Amino acid sequence: MPEATDRTTLRRWSRELDALCARLATRFPRSDLGRRAQTYLKGLLGSARRKNSWQLAENAGEDSPYGIQHLLGRANWNAGELREDLTEYVVENLGSQRAVLIVDETGFLKKGNKSCGVQRQYSGTAGRIENCQIGVFLCYASENGAAFLDRAPVLAQGLGE
Repeated sequence: MPEATDRTTLRRWSRELDALCARLATRFPRSDLGRRAQTYLKGLLGSARRKNSWQLAENAGEDSPYGIQHLLGRANWNAGELREDLTEYVVENLGSQRAVLIVDETGFLKKGNKSCGVQRQYSGTAGRIENCQIGVFLCYASENGAAFLDRAPVLAQGLGE
């Protein structure tokens, strides 16, 4: 019985992700960019061990990462508007008067120095000074679920309704 429930849940999540992607696709000036964004998002949520453009493209059955790289680096679309749409989606689907915002800092240990922000600095993850990146994350959590966000002010407007 749990296996059937898991499959039902996965189908529901897949349908909801498709609906969200269709909603967000309107923010891209060309339909191929909207489809590429959906492929990229599914890749981030998928089983690729590393979430770089080469791995995501390979998992999507593409010959090269150039389409993903174009979407992220050269294509014309408004990231701020997309973030606002995502925040509205979170409020609509997870909104609650008892919700909380959680801010957390996490250290990502690194061996080299090629990644953005890598340097020797204190990492709570390691409990000492290490070569690492530090990420600060904002999560909205309610009894309806949780989601990582980019901005809190827009979210706070939706809470009072």
